Amino acid sequence: MLAVALSGAWAQDDSTPPSTSQVPSGAPQQPVPAYGQQDTAPTPISANPPLSGLDLPSLEPNAAPLSYLQPGATFSESAITNAGQSLGGGGVTSITLGVGSMTLKRLWSHYDLALNYLGGVEYYSLKGRGFQQVQQFDVDQKITWRRGQLSLRDTFSYLPQGNFGGSYGSVGSEGIATLGNTSLGGFWGGSSLGNLGFVPRILNVSLADVSESLSPRTTVTAAGGYSLMHFYGSDQLGNSFIGSSQVSAQLGYNRLLSPQSQLALVYGYQGFDFSVEGTSFHTHVFQALYGHRISGKMDLLIGAGPQFSIIDTQTATCSNPIVQPYYCQVFGYTLIPTTVKSTKPGVAARARFRYRFQKATMDLEFQRFETSGSGFFAGAESNITSLSLEHPLSRILNGFIDVGYSSNSTLQPLSLQQLTACGSAQSAQSVCPANNATSYNYAFVGGGLKRAFGRNFRGYASYQFNDLEFDQSYCTGSAACNRISNSSVFTFGVDWTPRPIRID
Repeated sequence: MLAVALSGAWAQDDSTPPSTSQVPSGAPQQPVPAYGQQDTAPTPISANPPLSGLDLPSLEPNAAPLSYLQPGATFSESAITNAGQSLGGGGVTSITLGVGSMTLKRLWSHYDLALNYLGGVEYYSLKGRGFQQVQQFDVDQKITWRRGQLSLRDTFSYLPQGNFGGSYGSVGSEGIATLGNTSLGGFWGGSSLGNLGFVPRILNVSLADVSESLSPRTTVTAAGGYSLMHFYGSDQLGNSFIGSSQVSAQLGYNRLLSPQSQLALVYGYQGFDFSVEGTSFHTHVFQALYGHRISGKMDLLIGAGPQFSIIDTQTATCSNPIVQPYYCQVFGYTLIPTTVKSTKPGVAARARFRYRFQKATMDLEFQRFETSGSGFFAGAESNITSLSLEHPLSRILNGFIDVGYSSNSTLQPLSLQQLTACGSAQSAQSVCPANNATSYNYAFVGGGLKRAFGRNFRGYASYQFNDLEFDQSYCTGSAACNRISNSSVFTFGVDWTPRPIRID
């Protein structure tokens, strides 16, 4: 209450110091205070956030900061082929989606709070599926001071399927969303790069990051996060998926070369733990970054560097060396577990290009990091590429395109004992890998149209094609094997978005 009262008093204070142009020519000039001693002077890089931070420069620089409450709702109908996204599957299923949303943004002098909730149901005409929940909650709290800021962020979702790709026209179908200009996913986790079967899952990413300006040109950043991916049940073939948790940390040093250009040195740490016993590992990442940004128009970032993954592989030998581990306990011998530590060197990289044309906007991004494996693998080396483009075709009609591709290679094959243990249960409680492959690729391409109907309603129609392919090793030991899953989604719907309710 005290902060609100003070912010109101400050807002009513119209007094401003005289500009230098109003000072008489004969008046003595005041000395310029040292950096950090001017309470009212903005941080010089506020329009060009640190490259190693999580905030991105806005491509809408003239948007007025407001405190508001924004309700919304979405209703859509989809026709999808291979709704279960099984390998070699087919058939056509209808999906009816109905969700409501509420967004709150509250601004104080040194505190910014943003909350977003989206919840509803999807109904699948597929036998045995019926109604499925869709839940999502995002929070972003910023605390600012003279030379820096602290941000606390969390995004949580419960989804019937994965969230990589959302050319369905509405925010209600895009999976995990982020508030404002924030860079999440990739290094920090929280993405499901490919879907196989119909398996609901919980995804959560929690982050805390801080930045501090040491001088007008130098900024340091630090961030830490925890992400979780948990799967419920198994697919139609009885395969369960590998749950994971990830602890991440990052330190960065940023140097402003000009008002538009920056250099940064970044160290990152990732620690992965999986629901399959004995499959945890951790990674150290070192990167050099270069960025060039033109406020309200362009954002370019390029970075690369070495990474080192330390993997503890669990194996087992039989007390009788002539007996294979698989038959060791069958013949009454003792199975002796052993751990082999190995270091896998590699390269981590990322690039992002965001551009605002006179009318259209484009967002192109590439990331190469270690990821959780999306439930297929106990860790993967992933290359992730995405492209989105939106262009107004008329005053009330917009067109959009979304394209994405990820290639994923396993970091540690499961041991024979792990495969045998989970393969013998074949139940929702077992922890089974979805396949025996060493790599897989997932791609989607889609687009559509959005049309405004008055101030509060918008209709949309879209199409998206999804393709999941495992490598040839998936079919090892099988004479006939399907290793490809394709699906097409046709969607039309309507969004209701009334005018924001001002609360300041």
